[in-house]
Amino acid sequence: MIELSGIKKRYGTRLALDVPELLFLPGERYALIGPNGSGKTTLLRILAGTLKPDEGNVRLSGLERGEIGYMPQKPYAFDLSVVKNVMLSLGGGEDARKAALAALERVGLIQLAKARGSRLSGGETQRMALARLIAKSHKALLLDEPTASADIYASDMAEQALLEYAAETGCTLIFSSHAPSQALRLGTQAVALEGGQICEHGAVQDVLKNPKSECTKFFLSHWKL
Repeated sequence: MIELSGIKKRYGTRLALDVPELLFLPGERYALIGPNGSGKTTLLRILAGTLKPDEGNVRLSGLERGEIGYMPQKPYAFDLSVVKNVMLSLGGGEDARKAALAALERVGLIQLAKARGSRLSGGETQRMALARLIAKSHKALLLDEPTASADIYASDMAEQALLEYAAETGCTLIFSSHAPSQALRLGTQAVALEGGQICEHGAVQDVLKNPKSECTKFFLSHWKL
């Protein structure tokens, strides 16, 4: 369980995130939705521990910080082979190599296992980073727009890999997405953000199919679901 209380984050004079309380329960899949600048990335970075809030606390219950995997929107690729990039999370040895190859198979990159990770396209780099996460067991995964640079085929592969991983591990999945349709496919819960505040939170079908708040209605009015 991850619990946020009294979270505030400012960039200069702008209040980028203001979350009085928010609870992420084990085994659920949370979709963070909202327009650009709504606070999705800031929230994920605070959850991941890469950004400290100005106020408030993040409390972890039943998991350690090292059991949380985080993938930023623009993940880093080392100048190593793709398979060795994935193995960085696993250490060395034949077992690590097998796990890395299996993860690359899941995300549809097995054919690029020997390619240089630093020469991949944006979408391929995202899938390589996803493989690096799902090659080992985590109790929680945090992903910032995990398919933002991917085409339709690559997005399908990544989404299927995430659903399978969540089912196998029982992990909590928290991801941001600019596409409500992806939130419906991947999420069980939705958190709608606007101006750094939560305007709606609940079961993904309820929030996206029958929104209550005006800010959620306005955001969804730009999409066909």
